[in-house]
Amino acid sequence: MPASRGVAVRKSTRKQRSRRAKHSARALPTKEEILAFVQQAGADTGKREIARAFQIKGADRIELKRLLREMADEGLIRRGRKRISKVGGLPSVTVIEIVTRDDDGEFIALPTRWDEEDTPPPRILVPTSARDTGPMPGIGDRVLARLKPLDDDYADVRFTASIIKRLPHEPVRLLGIFRAMRDGGGIIDPIDRKQLREWSVRDGDTEGAADGDLVRFEIEKSRRYGATRARVVEIFGNPDAEAAVSLIALHALGIPDEFPQAVLDEAEALKPPTLKTREDLRDVPFVTIDPPDARDHDDAVWAAPDDDPDNAGGWVVRVAIADVAHFVHSASGLDDEARRRGNSVYFPDRVVPMLPERISSDLCSLREGEDRACMCVRMVFDEHGNKRSHRFTRALMRSRARLNYAQAQTAMDGTPDDTTAPLLETVLKPLWAAYGTLAAARDKRAPLDLDLPERKVVLDSDGQVDAIIVPPRLEAHRLIEEFMIQANVSAAETLEAHRTPLIYRAHDAPSSEKIVALAEFLATLDISLPKAGRLKPEQFNRILAQARENDIGELVSEVVLRSQAQAEYSPSNFGHFGLNLRRYAHFTSPIRRYADLIVHRALIRALGLGKDGLSDAEIGALEDTAQAISDFERRAISAERQTVDRLIANYLADRIGADFTARVAGTVRTGLFVRLIETGADGFVSASSIDGDYFEHDERRQALVGRRTGRSFTLGDAVTVRLIEAVPSAGALRFEMLSDGAYMPKEGSPRSRPARRKTAGKSRAARRRQRRSN
Repeated sequence: MPASRGVAVRKSTRKQRSRRAKHSARALPTKEEILAFVQQAGADTGKREIARAFQIKGADRIELKRLLREMADEGLIRRGRKRISKVGGLPSVTVIEIVTRDDDGEFIALPTRWDEEDTPPPRILVPTSARDTGPMPGIGDRVLARLKPLDDDYADVRFTASIIKRLPHEPVRLLGIFRAMRDGGGIIDPIDRKQLREWSVRDGDTEGAADGDLVRFEIEKSRRYGATRARVVEIFGNPDAEAAVSLIALHALGIPDEFPQAVLDEAEALKPPTLKTREDLRDVPFVTIDPPDARDHDDAVWAAPDDDPDNAGGWVVRVAIADVAHFVHSASGLDDEARRRGNSVYFPDRVVPMLPERISSDLCSLREGEDRACMCVRMVFDEHGNKRSHRFTRALMRSRARLNYAQAQTAMDGTPDDTTAPLLETVLKPLWAAYGTLAAARDKRAPLDLDLPERKVVLDSDGQVDAIIVPPRLEAHRLIEEFMIQANVSAAETLEAHRTPLIYRAHDAPSSEKIVALAEFLATLDISLPKAGRLKPEQFNRILAQARENDIGELVSEVVLRSQAQAEYSPSNFGHFGLNLRRYAHFTSPIRRYADLIVHRALIRALGLGKDGLSDAEIGALEDTAQAISDFERRAISAERQTVDRLIANYLADRIGADFTARVAGTVRTGLFVRLIETGADGFVSASSIDGDYFEHDERRQALVGRRTGRSFTLGDAVTVRLIEAVPSAGALRFEMLSDGAYMPKEGSPRSRPARRKTAGKSRAARRRQRRSN
């Protein structure tokens, strides 16, 4: 095989794997070959099938995974839990739903599964001659069909279908907004944005729903030529109420929000463990430090000077984590449900837990003054913050106090309260002193230092948005974060030392294509990106520091963040680029992350700490589990983001016509995404709505540029916008541009930063007067 076939992955190989990289360069297929194979293989194509087809074995599978991730980042393929497909494509055999007829009376169908959020699903022509045997299906029916792509789109149709078999019609429950009709009945607008149609409801099937109510509805079976209808089965009321907004996100993304009764019964029957073979740590004065509104407390910390004379100036740090593995055993009903969820999902006023409250808020919550089972790691650090040793044990502990970040920080800043005053000298000051030592080692390690504000939605007593704030970043936050990182590293090191399979928390280096795009954009800011060798986090940090000195730190932080690969769970280790760590695993939150529970079980197996360790069946399924929980994590993030977007849109709905200061947060061919400085809300400005010119997208400069005038709007520009539309149910805000934009010079010449423009924020009338005077 020609050596050129591995060009796409050479830049992503690590120096310490140079010999392996050369072999991979010879063995890996090209991106074009992978695309051709995926297109030909169809529905059942995954990484295993690709590896088998191209005879990729052993360590080369890691490099294949890198290549597939790079192709996904470039938008060439979509990576599902077990399936890889070409972007914009469909498998040759798939399930489709007939949704309407075209002008010629032929059926039009849509795929029942479509994962590309940014593009609508392709329309599929189902000719009347498409059936094999039996009656022709009707609108609303689902069929298994063989698809054939059309060379040219015909009336937006991209595939034709040959029906293999008609599938049983199972009731499908969806969420939507009910719109009442004057003559009775109504229509339902589905919440799911991938549903491209509305559903009619007969007068007797509304269940008393009022106009504008959020409802759950079932799709009724359609006759051959009749319109598909819906039946309301549950009414939730005002869709803008916070509880309804969360529910919309949950159901739109298929996140389970209720536990089966059998699982709840299993949880209620659990009993707390006794001391038995556990180490007794109840005399160690652990404390929990969490947000004030934390709903679970699964980690506690303690530190003290090391009394070993050979480690003068060193520290002993203990991190105790709730022993969830004691209660949730492999292949139990609780375990199946936890794996199905993957993680807890957090909304402004509720949490959808991975585990029932009997476990998450009781048996595994490290409550103050109560005995709790834990997995504890004892870590020893030298005077420079370097870890000398660590040891895991199963123990029984008792927290001395439940503290929040601000409370602990205030005590350390000299104003302790009644709770923290007795703990200040014996517990808090040793914790802070140990952290100071670890922080020095962290700074030397130089993880990626992205300083982006994290906004939080604050609700009032009625569940509506009261304010949007940026909570302060305290030293107490960094202390807990660093202790958790060290515990996670210790878990990965222990499992590797015992050759026990595990799920890593992996974060790959940025792809070469993203680095090229980043370098091109930074060049427009007169910032250069090192060209030689593999970039390291500390090199990004120097760029970020330079940007902060020039008052463009937030802009560059945002662009650098977009250039990074997405962190994921993987049974293969390719390090954690952002933290600048060679090995990393999640150990510290088994209440809310299934990955951590797997790591706990792996430690129990590796160290012989019980019979409830990782099973052989679980080891055999690690790759599928890692992919599943990575998908579930992205699903949870999407649900949380959609909920916040809808809440903020509702919050701003009564400010139509108001002007806001914003920054350009993204540029696309059709317009600009802007982020409001006041609230962090995101909205859209259509390019066609910006008067005075025709604007074209300059992808390299991430800008919209006027064809005639050269006026431009570039990523990061400070602008003034006016809110013209808010759609709370969709979480959408639409703005018009009030700022004039900057002049875009020719290639290679420097560009003035938009913050220096004197025309930004002028009214339209003032701008028209100025143009007339010119």
